[in-house]
Amino acid sequence: MAARPPRAGPVREDRTSFPSGEPMPRDTPDATLRPLTAGGQMAMGILLAVSAGHLMNDLMQSMIPAIYPILKVEFALSFSEIGLIQLAFQMTASILQPVVGLYTDRRPHPFSLVLGMGFSLIGILILAWANSYPILLLAVSLIGMGSSIFHPEASRVARMASGGRHGAAQSLFQVGGNAGQAIGPLLAALVVISRGQASIAWFSLVALAGMVVLGFVGRWYRERQRAPKAAGSVLPAKFPSGLVRRAILVLVALTFSKNVYTASLSSYYTFYLIDSFGVTVQQAQFYLFAYLASVAAGTILGGPLGDRFGRRTILWISILGPLPFVLALPYVGLGMTCAFTIIIGLLMSSAFPAILVYAQELLPGKVGLVSGIFFGLAFGLGGIGAAVLGAVADATSIRLVYQLCALLPLVGLLVVLLPDLSKARRAA
Repeated sequence: MAARPPRAGPVREDRTSFPSGEPMPRDTPDATLRPLTAGGQMAMGILLAVSAGHLMNDLMQSMIPAIYPILKVEFALSFSEIGLIQLAFQMTASILQPVVGLYTDRRPHPFSLVLGMGFSLIGILILAWANSYPILLLAVSLIGMGSSIFHPEASRVARMASGGRHGAAQSLFQVGGNAGQAIGPLLAALVVISRGQASIAWFSLVALAGMVVLGFVGRWYRERQRAPKAAGSVLPAKFPSGLVRRAILVLVALTFSKNVYTASLSSYYTFYLIDSFGVTVQQAQFYLFAYLASVAAGTILGGPLGDRFGRRTILWISILGPLPFVLALPYVGLGMTCAFTIIIGLLMSSAFPAILVYAQELLPGKVGLVSGIFFGLAFGLGGIGAAVLGAVADATSIRLVYQLCALLPLVGLLVVLLPDLSKARRAA
């Protein structure tokens, strides 16, 4: 009897279609980047811990715009000065992010998450007892620096703990941040608005809790560094450099337009409601909470919908879909204003997961760079926009700000310049 031929071992392939010849789903990251090892387990405890850290970090961040009405009265600030506070915060919370990401790509620091939360702790305490405008700027800058240190490394930990399920891990990580952004203004309304500036110090307990939780994450991170590295992954073919540059510029423009408009809502929405409808500061904070909750829901929905229907489709809907609502917003009553801002937040925020995944597919293997550009740089550009809008509000009116911002979604027409990655991938 002839000997049975040995069974062939697994063959590693770099392909853009299934064995049947059917192309892989378009714009889907798993179609172009698949782990070579199987059986990895998601470290759910670590993911929950880093998501909780994200909640605490973003809770402290979102508390800052929520207390602007108190700071405006306490320090007799103009809208331009409010805009500069937002600019100082967003610049330190964004410009440093790509620098931190590139540095920790080469030299990871497991306990940098604790360090970032420590910066936020110091900033919160200074903000609680600030007695001058420069001290306010210093306080929010320290909180922004803490956020810059936290985000790149926390995103890296989420990927390390994913067990190969990178999309699910990032979604869980983002849910924590979105929840923190929604809860921050609500706590500010319940605690700070009624008790005054000194009560901001209570938020230092959030930073302390974050340092404890992230200390456990840091120990796990250190052990993972000592463990043998897993096998590499199959990377797709590179796209032409001209195509990549054009697409990245379009994505940055889309992100900028989205962030400037959302900055107008997060920074000046409470003032708009108070000025236009005579609501109290606390009532305005609850309306802001409703808007931020819709942003959280949109961020969660944007990723899976992009997987199902394609990134470009979601970008068309999320950038141009809000246009009729932003155009009508300055001319409707209080109830419709609340309803419209919820729709605007839901649609606009769904763009970010699609933008981020699209950019990661354009630049495979450069997750740190992509995160720095879109989490950091675009966030800072939104801060510049917030400062400009503050100057416009001082020179004219807060209502005119929202009339001008209604034109920003028109930048979404640039989506037509984005290539279909499934076609470009097959060509490459």
